[in-house]
Amino acid sequence: MMQVKSSDHVVVITDASCFIILHKIDALELLHKLFSTVLTIPEIAEEYGMALPDWVTVISVRDKKLQNDLAFIVDPGEASAIALAHEIESNYLITDDLQARKLATKLGLTIIGTLGILLRAKQKSHIDLLRPYLERIVKTNFRISSDLIDRVLKESGET
Repeated sequence: MMQVKSSDHVVVITDASCFIILHKIDALELLHKLFSTVLTIPEIAEEYGMALPDWVTVISVRDKKLQNDLAFIVDPGEASAIALAHEIESNYLITDDLQARKLATKLGLTIIGTLGILLRAKQKSHIDLLRPYLERIVKTNFRISSDLIDRVLKESGET
């Protein structure tokens, strides 16, 4: 995983899953600590269902045709996030949905998932241990394989 110096300006665009799971495990603030600019779109803000922190900027997709075309492949929120990432320069698109990740990769976008956010938080010393966060995630409705948990723990040095 690429290391980005904390002094770098890092822009991320996120879909709802990241907001939802980080909120459920009381770790939403990690996005603000890790990234200079966190962007999302109105569709994601609505899907999240709660007020977003003031450090999240909500902007609309300009290319509605691309957004609509992508919505035939992935759900409308993910289509919107991918469309925004396609038209705005950003470092990462944060999405956990496998189909959305494949589509974003085909479009040349750099993706990271919620577990990648947690791993980065550990690498940047914003959290001491990754395992407690993973244990909290397992207790939610977020689907995560034991193989993926093992890989992330190994990469974090917690095996």
